[in-house]
Order: sequence, then structure tokens, then C-alpha cells
Amino acid sequence: MRTAVLTVSSDIVHRRREDEAGPLLAELAEAAGADVDAMEVVPGDFDLIEDRLLTYVDDGFALVLTAGGCGLEPDDIVPEATLSVIDREIPGLAEAMRAEAIRHAPTGALTRGVSGAAGGTLIVNLPGTAAGVRELFPVVGPTLRPAVTSMRRARGLDTGA
Repeated sequence: MRTAVLTVSSDIVHRRREDEAGPLLAELAEAAGADVDAMEVVPGDFDLIEDRLLTYVDDGFALVLTAGGCGLEPDDIVPEATLSVIDREIPGLAEAMRAEAIRHAPTGALTRGVSGAAGGTLIVNLPGTAAGVRELFPVVGPTLRPAVTSMRRARGLDTGA
């Protein structure tokens, strides 16, 4: 599965902290069978996030995983940017991750990540911390290849598998 990992964090872009979530997400995705062909970090800017997501979709990526930008801060706008790009929401992925997040801490209910299909591309929002990625990726990891294969086969695209 040709995969992109997009970390969204103004703090990382401005070098106020290191990106630990993005590299871990790429590592876990590769262990789950993804081929991570693109990784980048962008600030919490709606137009820029939307542009990057659309570029990955237009470039035929099978899977886009985002890290960060799903909290309650003003620049946590990844869910809104994702919703502007996807054709159909796939709520079960986000619901499963939220349920697991709540098992770790009551504040897990505050995460606002979404998941959905943009043509033949699956986009999944994950937390922006290494701990969050470590806790939640295993919930969705086993579903990624079957979801991508189903979505792409239905559209007559290479399954990316």
C-alpha cells in the first residue's frame, strides 16, 4: 500500500519539539504492510493541510495517515481539513480509536479524529503523540489493508496491496 504520513504541528515545524509520532506511525504502518513513500510535517493551517491531503489523493496514494491536529486547540483543524477532502466518512475507525483512547484516559473522549475515503485513498487521523500512536494504531492497523483493497478494487484501481 503506497502510504503517506502527514504530521500536523506548528510546534514541530518551528522546532519547539521533535516529531516522535510521525516516525513511529510510519514504522508501525510499514510493519502492518504499508510502503511509506512520503513523510512530511506541516503547521496547523487549514489550506495547507487540505492541499497536502488533496495532493496525496491526486498522486494515487492508497493510504494517508495523519498525526496530530485533532485536539481542542485553535489550530487543531485536521478533522475539518480531512472532512473537506473525503467523499465518505468511515466512522468505525475513529470510533474504535476513541473507545481505546478512553480506556487509557477519560480525556481520550476529547479526540476529534475522523477517517474516510477520498476516491481510492483511505485517510485516517491519529494522535500527535508517540504514546497516542502506540496505543491507537494497533486498533486500526489490521483493518487498513482490507479497507484499501476493498475501496480500490471497487473503483477498478490497483489495490495498492
